[in-house]
Amino acid sequence: MKRSVAVSVWMKRGLLMAVLSLIALGFVCYLAGLRVNTTKSIPVGIYRLTDVPVGKGEYVIFCPPQTALFDEARERGYIGAGFCPGGYGYMMKRVWAVAGDRVTWGEEGVVVNGKLLPASAPRETDSAGRVLCRYPSSDYTLKGSELLLMSDVSGTSFDGRYFGPVDAGQIKGMIRPVITF
Repeated sequence: MKRSVAVSVWMKRGLLMAVLSLIALGFVCYLAGLRVNTTKSIPVGIYRLTDVPVGKGEYVIFCPPQTALFDEARERGYIGAGFCPGGYGYMMKRVWAVAGDRVTWGEEGVVVNGKLLPASAPRETDSAGRVLCRYPSSDYTLKGSELLLMSDVSGTSFDGRYFGPVDAGQIKGMIRPVITF
């Protein structure tokens, strides 16, 4: 009996040490600029923060603006809770348009400078059958520090087809893939 209690205590301590080691490893990776994406917005994988300026075609990590639309998105589970203002989690998307680009939101999808973006057709409802609000503008030229952030790999991503342009001040960094799956 004493031996089984000793083994049980040893196993609990071992499990605790393993969990603490995993947390420490995650913290070290975070400090080293590594970020993990598990969503369908960009390819699933590990990304590294870079000092490269934000530009078209690049992946970014950003804090969503604090609005009623993003409150609803968090409540519905489109975005997670996190450390951004409003309690939102970080989002990762591709920059598809910058200042001066002409963006058209329509039934067929989002068009930037006359080119239809892949996987950009808006959905009427989400997977739970709830109505999705689309960005109300139909033809718009991005101004100043506005960016259009969209998924290029998922037709079901919560992105610019629903929330429109985002200010570049929301961007927390440009990310590059290290390993994607």
